[in-house]
Amino acid sequence: MTRSKHPASSADVPKHIAIIMDGNGRWAKRRLLPRVAGHRKGVETLRGVIRACADRGVSHLTVFAFSSENWRRPQEEVTLLMELFMRALENEVTRLHENNIRFRLIGDLSGFSERIQTLICDAETLTRNNTRLTFTVAANYGGRWDIVQAVKKLMSVGLAADDIDEAALAQQLSLSDAPEPDLFIRTGGEKRISNFLMWQLAYTELYFTDTLWPDFNAKALDAAIDSYRTRERRFGRTSEQVQTSS
Repeated sequence: MTRSKHPASSADVPKHIAIIMDGNGRWAKRRLLPRVAGHRKGVETLRGVIRACADRGVSHLTVFAFSSENWRRPQEEVTLLMELFMRALENEVTRLHENNIRFRLIGDLSGFSERIQTLICDAETLTRNNTRLTFTVAANYGGRWDIVQAVKKLMSVGLAADDIDEAALAQQLSLSDAPEPDLFIRTGGEKRISNFLMWQLAYTELYFTDTLWPDFNAKALDAAIDSYRTRERRFGRTSEQVQTSS
């Protein structure tokens, strides 16, 4: 039975959830609608998932909105996605702020129009001090790009090769100020991470569902969290070591 309430103090609530929101186009196609209708519905779904995560005590939610590879899609769809992204930034940020939710974006901002870049900057500035939930959108983002840009930052300050270790590299990644994801969710039936947070997902619990993103709701989120609660997170240790330290 799905739990009706997840207290924020509960140790078995994942503090950081990362999601690939897959299936918007297929959702629309099954209803004989244009793909953009699925993306619009996906924005509505995301609004509900943000609220559900905040209610359950999740401190960080990171979603993959637009990958660096998505520019290869048909130009008409890319244009519509950019317009939808701009409208979402214009219409949703005030609601996030009113609910004490911090907004941030990770990815290569240079690929976006000046208008979108301004909206992103304004949204991050407005919500910077909010503490209920950090909502991060990965847009024009790729996990390999993230690692490469981190290496470039280390090289730019002249760090010697012997001084570069995992900790130094991690400090330069896009999510350096956030805990690594506890739970990764991918909707739409595909079972891969598709160049999303490749470094950060090293020890994350993976959850795949056939549910298309526009149909993903609070009940579906609870199912993912319940699955997470059945996992034993060992981080390289044995079960006995985990049980002894708990």
